[in-house]
Amino acid sequence: MHLPLISALVLAANLTQSLATAAPTYVNYTTITGYFLQDDLSTNASTFDFMATNFGLINRSYPNELNISGKKHNPTQWQRFAREVSYLNLHAPSDTEYKILYMGRHGDGLHNDAQAYYGTPAWNCYYSVRDGNGSVVWADASLSPLGISQAQAVHRFWASQLVGQRTPAPERFYTSPLTRCLQTANLTFDGLALQHPFAPEVKELFREGISGHTCDRRGSKTYIHRAFPSYIIEPGFAETDPLWEALHGETNVDQDLRSKTVLDAVFSSSSHKRETYVSITSHSGEIASLLRVLGHRVFPLNTGAVIPVLVRAQTIREIAPSMTASQPYTPICT
Repeated sequence: MHLPLISALVLAANLTQSLATAAPTYVNYTTITGYFLQDDLSTNASTFDFMATNFGLINRSYPNELNISGKKHNPTQWQRFAREVSYLNLHAPSDTEYKILYMGRHGDGLHNDAQAYYGTPAWNCYYSVRDGNGSVVWADASLSPLGISQAQAVHRFWASQLVGQRTPAPERFYTSPLTRCLQTANLTFDGLALQHPFAPEVKELFREGISGHTCDRRGSKTYIHRAFPSYIIEPGFAETDPLWEALHGETNVDQDLRSKTVLDAVFSSSSHKRETYVSITSHSGEIASLLRVLGHRVFPLNTGAVIPVLVRAQTIREIAPSMTASQPYTPICT
């Protein structure tokens, strides 16, 4: 048995970060609750509708409103919330910052339809490890017609929110390298009236939980560049998928470790410090892992769904708690 390559990549990233600082530090993440319905344990994730609830933003007053000057007449709830976040960042210690992460799951994919058609047991143990069935290809699955319509609906929702609610648009965009997310991000944001250009960065570690399922094997760097030429591919991105391994998958421990690593990259980059509103287009399993790292409650997302999360990131000046990846990929059922 061998350690998965993801472990080596994560440990190398952590070593690089450690060498760049004079003293050992790590970033601790906390979800700040009380602002969104999705943070509340009483909210039923299975029936939650982010479009019908203003992204889940709770209608409420904020304790710092009396301390904020320059109030607008009859501000929307999102304008009030944006001022609250600005206040939190303005008065935060130098080692602390707050960001809003808009985490969106890709629209329905051809692999989702195949799993629904064959049933989960047959899918997991037979069809998922194949590229397709002769008529449909679900390796690195594309969006289905339903998935396309879901992403288009989110685009229209964003357009409405930007105008009607003055919801702050993302200032930075990230996406998984898998096709269904690359497509979803484009259908969602391209063409919107954004203050910051839609030029998403493709990040390897925002991908779905690494499994032996062919739907989770990404395309080549050349393919991504040709299919989405305006996208920014992160430095060090390999030409072919270095992480996918047939018939084996990573453990939750390793997935959470890489989720922590990619969040550290997003929060720690000096050029991104002033960007408070960040979009991440990813997958159900990876978003679940990100939520675990952020200390958020379990909140499964339907295909095409989006939730914002208010996150506090605090740099702790001490050695990070042990979170070493030490488990090999495990065989999947076949």
